[in-house]
Amino acid sequence: MSQPSATTKKTDKKTLILPLLIISIGSGWLLTTLGIVPGINWIWTLGLAVVGLLSFAVSGIDKSTVVIGPFFLIASCLSVLRQTGRITLDVEVPILVIVVGCLLLIARSKSIPLPDWVVLEPKERANK
Repeated sequence: MSQPSATTKKTDKKTLILPLLIISIGSGWLLTTLGIVPGINWIWTLGLAVVGLLSFAVSGIDKSTVVIGPFFLIASCLSVLRQTGRITLDVEVPILVIVVGCLLLIARSKSIPLPDWVVLEPKERANK
């Protein structure tokens, strides 16, 4: 049997988006209906979390996903805290600004690779 190509692997990852979004929305809806965590806008909150998770699932770990993934996951958690009255928007936004700064510093690490869309192939470099 032949191995799947890189294009096929990327296409397979992209087909994760719709099922994960539907599962997330259904889970939030169920939590609200059962009264486990009422009063939370689950579409928004779980949407943030899914964007964070999908950044890793679709693109792997690189300098852009190290910022995007955790940012959206943390934003999702902070959204729940705000919607349940544990923090205010005046606290949530500065925390997110600090988080972005920290994540950008982490992304500068030489051990984290550049995204595929930034790196030019050797053939492309020779033609430029």
